[in-house]
Amino acid sequence: MPAPPPPVLILLAYALVNGSVFLLYAYDKRKAQVSAWRIPENLLLLSAFFGPFGAYGAVKFLRHKTQKLKFYLVPVFLLVHAGLITGAILW
Repeated sequence: MPAPPPPVLILLAYALVNGSVFLLYAYDKRKAQVSAWRIPENLLLLSAFFGPFGAYGAVKFLRHKTQKLKFYLVPVFLLVHAGLITGAILW
């Protein structure tokens, strides 16, 4: 059985995913400002499921998707991830 990856690599990968999600939201925000083609909302939500810290940061910092009711799932995803991370640390 192969050894598990070092925690530093896991944290780096997780940070890259969240950073990518933030950039995806920023790209969509920019496209909205110039009335160009947009990223589908379902793709933004799916990305938020995997990178909720980046999505939440974009929602708050860029004030993007704040009026859409289904994007209230972003803080829920964030809380789920925070709980899983806390559980993994305590375990």
